[in-house]
Amino acid sequence: MPPRLLGAVGWSLGAVLAALGAAAFLLLVLTAAKDAALPARNKYGLVFDAGSTHTALYIYRWPADKENGTGIVSQVEACTVSGPGISSYADNPAGAGASLKPCLDKAMKVVPAEQQRETPTYLGATAGMRLLREQNSSKAEQVFAEVAKAIGEYPVEFRGARVLTGNEEGSFGWITVNYLLETLVKVSITGKWTHPPTEDVVGALDLGGASTQITFLPGTTIDDSSTRALLRLYGTNYSIYTHSYLCYGQNQALKRLMASLHQVTTSSLISHPCYPRGYQENITMAELYNSPCVPAPSPPSPAQVLTVVGTGDPVLCSISIQKLFNLSCGANRTCGFNGVYQPPVRGQFFAFSGLYHNLHFLNLTGGQSLSLVNATIWQFCTWEWEKVQNEFPTTNRTQLRDACAASSYALTLLLRGYKFSERTWLRVRFVPQVANVDVGWTLGYMLNLTNMIPSEAPQRVIGLQRSNWIAATVLLAIMLILIFCLLTVTCCQKSSSGYESL
Repeated sequence: MPPRLLGAVGWSLGAVLAALGAAAFLLLVLTAAKDAALPARNKYGLVFDAGSTHTALYIYRWPADKENGTGIVSQVEACTVSGPGISSYADNPAGAGASLKPCLDKAMKVVPAEQQRETPTYLGATAGMRLLREQNSSKAEQVFAEVAKAIGEYPVEFRGARVLTGNEEGSFGWITVNYLLETLVKVSITGKWTHPPTEDVVGALDLGGASTQITFLPGTTIDDSSTRALLRLYGTNYSIYTHSYLCYGQNQALKRLMASLHQVTTSSLISHPCYPRGYQENITMAELYNSPCVPAPSPPSPAQVLTVVGTGDPVLCSISIQKLFNLSCGANRTCGFNGVYQPPVRGQFFAFSGLYHNLHFLNLTGGQSLSLVNATIWQFCTWEWEKVQNEFPTTNRTQLRDACAASSYALTLLLRGYKFSERTWLRVRFVPQVANVDVGWTLGYMLNLTNMIPSEAPQRVIGLQRSNWIAATVLLAIMLILIFCLLTVTCCQKSSSGYESL
């Protein structure tokens, strides 16, 4: 080949390769910039908390590319369903389904239309439906059928409605709190995954309308397998203590308190030491004994009218509430109450739901000492009904009536039932939310069912994004084709030059 032709071909080949290299570099930079500029696609999840007194819908959101991350699920919206809990619709099952629709309509405005059909949606029912299932299982199934029918009318990926066991409710609440606190696994700024020490894991205390749960990581072996839950989260095994006390939720406990006060009198007048002095109301026997938690006296007289009069006596109120608990543990055994095994409480606890709301009403959720909490509740329980109404003019009548009883019950449950003491009291934090997410079992339930908390720690992946790899692969293929073509042309020209020289 003549030197001039050879130089031209070499120059052309070098120019093409340089241009392709520059193009590859620019395309990768632009692709990365484009990907960085685009917002990460979010995924959504819906969970109905069908409690004994009311139902709420929680709408969660998380980045799709961080499904196994931690601390990245956010609560977009919470919608309270109008009316009572779904168990109250035992004689009107269709009403249970209809009650959910306004909140579902709201959710459809939050979740983008193109993502609704892939949005996992769950309904979990707790103690209210547990009680209904015990009373009448066919009515409970009818309620669930109508609920499923109503949710099925919406373009979501409905994954079923069911009753949670008490231990599930406690475990999922524990997972929720620790997930949000990042005490199960933590990711650093550099992207490295680390396991915080187990001492950072916190316990969970929940008080609903019909049941109450205590869940924590004890410092000893759990002797009773019925109170043990084995979890493997992010590659770490947890053997947690959890127990749910049915009929010891606030509403059922206060109903049982009223029944116990009625059963010690021979008249239709009930003196209620936890109600403010000057308060009075009439109730029927049917209203008082309408729950399986409150066995009716024999013979029942459902139409009989009872007159309830508040006496505002904090001493007698506390004594009456304590009688709801069997505090005998038996030989060689530690327990909470009613003979249920419980190891000594250990570590920090987060108390939520009714435990938070009862004490927050009296401004007692700011880390006050136990003596101050006791004194404040004691003083409030001596107030007359007129003073209570004047001090809280915007609070509804039922909440005002029950405020002394509810706060006294919460305190008795924690101290006498769960065995917290003056020493461990300050380890209990009363919260409604963690990281702007409502605390309860719903988030833990969704995380579990969507496998968003893996049993093994996620592996870090370092490298180019998928779009960058595609661009690099295409450019490499083009470069190889062009190089092949240039080499072919060069060889042909060399052969041609050889024939011409002959």
